[in-house]
Amino acid sequence: MSKKILFINMDNVLIDFQSGIDRLDEKTKQAFGKYNDRNGNKHEAHYDDVPGIFALMDPMSGAIEAVQKLRKRYNLYILTTAPWGNPTAWCDKLNWVKKHFGGGEDSAFYKRLILTHHKELCHGDYLIDDRPDKCCVGGFNGEVIRFGSSKYPDWDTVVEYLMGK
Repeated sequence: MSKKILFINMDNVLIDFQSGIDRLDEKTKQAFGKYNDRNGNKHEAHYDDVPGIFALMDPMSGAIEAVQKLRKRYNLYILTTAPWGNPTAWCDKLNWVKKHFGGGEDSAFYKRLILTHHKELCHGDYLIDDRPDKCCVGGFNGEVIRFGSSKYPDWDTVVEYLMGK
């Protein structure tokens, strides 16, 4: 019996984005933070555009252990976006995966990192994502598991659900 395909998003699913923000100096936070333009329009923070920020992030609580359990039952892939205006993010995400899961052929994600702004083009059975409405998954053909929701607030609930399938 072949394993089902499980895609896992990185930001706020595998990696704790806030941990990277917390490591930024105040000058950088202000440069990329919320601001008002000359017309008084408010703009949101763009911390994902800070060069090197993805290299600063910690794993989400329980993520490493969850991957080790889920890889026994599923073909795992990371399916994530990287900011278009931050070329270091693309490399930093790969290096983060290698740091936390290893870079060799025995790694859960060896050559299984997909960086795209069109997640709906990937075909699989499940996608774990914290913002499916924002990340182009409206057309995803499998089941979307919304990480951080009331139904799946953490990795324990996600693993329990998926291991019971």
